[in-house]
Amino acid sequence: MKVLLINGSPHTKGSTYTALHEMEKVFGRENIETEILHVGNKGIRGCVACGFCAEKGKCALDDMVNETASKFEECDGLVVGSPVYYASANATLIAFLDRLFYSTHFDKTMKVGASVVSARRGGLSATFDELNKYFTISGMPVASGQYWNSIHGNNAEEAAQDAEGLQIMRTLANNMSFLMKSIALGKEKYGLPKKEPFQRTNFIR
Repeated sequence: MKVLLINGSPHTKGSTYTALHEMEKVFGRENIETEILHVGNKGIRGCVACGFCAEKGKCALDDMVNETASKFEECDGLVVGSPVYYASANATLIAFLDRLFYSTHFDKTMKVGASVVSARRGGLSATFDELNKYFTISGMPVASGQYWNSIHGNNAEEAAQDAEGLQIMRTLANNMSFLMKSIALGKEKYGLPKKEPFQRTNFIR
């Protein structure tokens, strides 16, 4: 099994990484392969609504989004971590996620998702809610911990002192590991849930 962890902070080894790395240690003990991708310091443009991906199956802006697509398809779980900016996620990360989820057409059903947020003080729950929406629109179960998945600290050193925040990350990783393994067993025995043909309803006709 494999989990892909996305570091949406501009800082390679900051407080967001501290949270993701705490999860990574648990995944290692559970014999789950991990990879951390650092996207928060990249020059990633937002979606330009060109429609290229609908025809070609990949984004017209050939950058880290297309490089990540195959890794996303192969993984069993996705963890997205972000610092909080004005009660929202890092704009670079949002541009990355918008294009990654929209341009990839493979079935994401039952891949397990989890979001992790870090901040000095506030805005954590708003950012947590924002990131979870990528999972729930895609049929991905959302892993939970013992609290909202957040850690406090203005840098890695401060985050490392947040004992409760670190425990939240370990609990989240343990729960996510159990959920991924349980889903794998369920898929073997029952397969994926049946889907109805998609019905799109526009409010203006």
